[in-house]
Amino acid sequence: MGFGWQELLIVLVIVALIFGTKKLRGIGSDLGGAVKGFKDSVGTDEDKTAEPKEADKSQD
Repeated sequence: MGFGWQELLIVLVIVALIFGTKKLRGIGSDLGGAVKGFKDSVGTDEDKTAEPKEADKSQD
């Protein structure tokens, strides 16, 4: 018993009326920046953990 596309459309229209489209664009932009920053930091951590392993192999 989940939401169908009609219910989601109604909810989106109500949210747009309450917050306004400019506010929603700002929220979306901020959320996108946060997700991008999170992905970059996760990728950076993986790179940092991979470097010592490669250095250990080259020393052998």
